[in-house]
Amino acid sequence: MRHGFLIDMDGVIYRGHEVIPGADTFVRQLLDKDIPFLFLTNNSQRTGRDVATRLRRMGMPVEERHIFTCAMATARFLAGQKPHGTAFIIGEGGLTQALHHNGYSIVDSDPDYVVVGEGRTFTFENVEKAVRMIMNGAKLVATNPDPNCPTSEGLRPGCGAIVAIIEKATGIEAFSVGKPSPIMMRAARKTLGLSAEETSMIGDTMETDILGGVQMGYRTILVLSGGTREEDLKRFAYRPDVIVNSVADLCEPDFMTRLFAA
Repeated sequence: MRHGFLIDMDGVIYRGHEVIPGADTFVRQLLDKDIPFLFLTNNSQRTGRDVATRLRRMGMPVEERHIFTCAMATARFLAGQKPHGTAFIIGEGGLTQALHHNGYSIVDSDPDYVVVGEGRTFTFENVEKAVRMIMNGAKLVATNPDPNCPTSEGLRPGCGAIVAIIEKATGIEAFSVGKPSPIMMRAARKTLGLSAEETSMIGDTMETDILGGVQMGYRTILVLSGGTREEDLKRFAYRPDVIVNSVADLCEPDFMTRLFAA
């Protein structure tokens, strides 16, 4: 049976600047066996090319086609909703490029959408502009709901925290596209040309990776190398199909057999 993988990165493939042991071996096995896969990230800052370059420098010979960001998912969604529209963005280069690639123009007044990502370009002046635009009819879209982002120095506010300010000021809730939204999860699967039954989601976070996979009917694989401990599972009404310590366990010869038996 044909099968492919959607793979989270932070906590699954690397932590900070360090590759999680076995991750490079797992990725090379996928490439050697021609198993389709995409790395999924809720970080809209970087372009797919930038992310691929970072992974290659970590020893994984991946290409831009192996990357699917929430910025890409957001831009595709907006292009389907309103082709050749306009957007005012609070975000960085990855979001700008994705919108341009999908036929959108970035404007400073009267946009169709206010699109919020994460990054260090956040200013109160931009928030004020966004609030006024939304009150004048622009639609509010978030690239992802994550309240914070891990960095080598610790946590910093993420897209969810930034967009919360605008939501509170306007009384309007943002439409979020990134994981666990079925919009991003479905778009990634379709990019690989797989059915739901042929798709597995590998992640370290129950609230995004695993929840998104469960909602879409994908097989879900929780790795304990990131933000979730096995004792945390009792808090959730849903469970992953498979639990492993890290992606190193996925390199075992009988893993695929055990996966389909789960």
